[in-house]
Amino acid sequence: MEKLRNIAIIAHVDHGKTTLVDKMLLAGKLFSDHETPGELIMDSNDLERERGITILSKNVSITYKGTKINIIDTPGHADFGGEVERVLNMADGVLLLVDAFEGPMPQTRFVLQKALELGLRPIVVVNKVDKPNCTPEETQEKVFDLMFNLGATEEQLDFPTIFGSAKFGWMNTTWEEQTDNILPLLDAIIEHVPAPVVAEGNTQLLVTSVDYSRYIGRIAIGRLSRGVLKAGQQVTLAKRDGSMEKHRVKNLYEYEGFGRLEVNEIQAGDICAIFGVEDFDIGDTIADAEAPEALPTIAIDEPTLSMTFNINDSPFFGQEGKFVTSRHLKDRLEAELEKNLALRIEPTETPDCFRVFGRGVLHLSVLIETMRREGYELQIGQPQVIIKEIDGQKHEPIEELTIDLPDTVSGTAINMVTQRKGIMLSMEPKGDRVVLEFEIPSRGLIGMRSNMLTATAGEAIITSRFKEFQPMKGDIPGRLNGSLISMEQGKAIPYSINNLQDRGRFFIEAGAEIYEGQVIGENSRPSDLVINVTKTKKLSNMRSSGADDKARIIPPRQFTLEEALEFIQADEFVEVTPKSIRLRKMLLREAERKRGKKITV
Repeated sequence: MEKLRNIAIIAHVDHGKTTLVDKMLLAGKLFSDHETPGELIMDSNDLERERGITILSKNVSITYKGTKINIIDTPGHADFGGEVERVLNMADGVLLLVDAFEGPMPQTRFVLQKALELGLRPIVVVNKVDKPNCTPEETQEKVFDLMFNLGATEEQLDFPTIFGSAKFGWMNTTWEEQTDNILPLLDAIIEHVPAPVVAEGNTQLLVTSVDYSRYIGRIAIGRLSRGVLKAGQQVTLAKRDGSMEKHRVKNLYEYEGFGRLEVNEIQAGDICAIFGVEDFDIGDTIADAEAPEALPTIAIDEPTLSMTFNINDSPFFGQEGKFVTSRHLKDRLEAELEKNLALRIEPTETPDCFRVFGRGVLHLSVLIETMRREGYELQIGQPQVIIKEIDGQKHEPIEELTIDLPDTVSGTAINMVTQRKGIMLSMEPKGDRVVLEFEIPSRGLIGMRSNMLTATAGEAIITSRFKEFQPMKGDIPGRLNGSLISMEQGKAIPYSINNLQDRGRFFIEAGAEIYEGQVIGENSRPSDLVINVTKTKKLSNMRSSGADDKARIIPPRQFTLEEALEFIQADEFVEVTPKSIRLRKMLLREAERKRGKKITV
């Protein structure tokens, strides 16, 4: 076991984890000289490449100086915290990556806390030391302070630090001296990360991750804590609820480079993938067939947010998607449960609607975006936070919110957060910028991001993470402006849009196909307004003064999926199809909406 190291890379979003892994793979000589793998090799799914964030944790391995190093790349965003906690169970050490300019950020704190609780010793990598105005030594001190505050042991506080730039492919023990490789980092891993400690006893493996192959089904991933595993071996699956089931291991795989290599035997301490064990869940133990002993199971953070997923019943349904029925939707959501741990699904009174629970808007919007790319059409209701009753009192989720923005607009941001029942905890100046920390109900975050970016001219960097449930904080003001709703189905005429521009901001382009009940803009007043933008200009042979002035149409506001979900009101849906994102009223016809209002009054 001396020749094996298991290490996880943890960091805040966009501090350079995946780039560093790329360089480690190149240093491990995984590619032949003629192969040029490109950048962000590890971000395998399209969404990860586009957003530049890691969503799913992944395993690769390299061999350096005769030692096999298993590298686990983890997500940095708290919405995917469920992923981070599990995969840290497979590691014996962590690389804590910190941006030399930004220093430790909220998500750094989140993932580091999990690693310290598991007793892992970090190697600190101060990345991006080539940035102008960066302060590598101060950053190192801040990491020390953060670890101290998180209750790190003396051994954990005595961490080695490596400085460098993953982007430019160099690392060294000092930041003043640039090298031309990242070998000092690999040397530090071999020196400071302990080899896996293998306990005496029979087979034990905690399932910490799931892979899914459309050809063979579900594959269990974990680290073999003790004993050996062989292909064809009889094992017992010790489930979370205490029940035991007998299974046979069909295939065993170990990680080599990017791929998986089928092997006949796995030694304790190594990370492997197992096929053949049925009906397992994360946190179950694969144990000895005769005398099974279960390992402590993994606790997974609870969801804090829910949305309704409905089949698409708008007048444009089925025009773009392949999967449009409730059966398609149900099967797809159930398949997602197989590997997405922080997700919960409940049926509702109607068979074509499901309530889906997740860790945040980003967590659920990644699922929706993946589904629309696969050809699904669906409608999503307004995000709702989960309210719990504790000791007879209603409690709601509270988040830690950090906003990094220019000093000149800090007043606007503080005002916006306090209106939404946020409490300011600290204010730290950083050059001409300032970092504000708040506690805010999760409800207050819905819809705040886009307003904050508008108010700060796109300068604010907003991050949040779930903290705890606290008693309800009272009413939070929602969106102030009403919606502009289409009266007719047809094509949006430039002439009509031009005449109605003073009523509010449009979301549709001239010439777009629209339907009755579609939300086509934001009213400049609080109430909803039904308008007709399908009217063409009356043609007559009479000339009117100034009639043919050029129509100047303001460009429409385009929504991303998250912005659309945060924008809608309680009586609206986001219609998601493979090519379009539309907003609409739940009740499309004006008469039905009026009738519904009368009943509720």
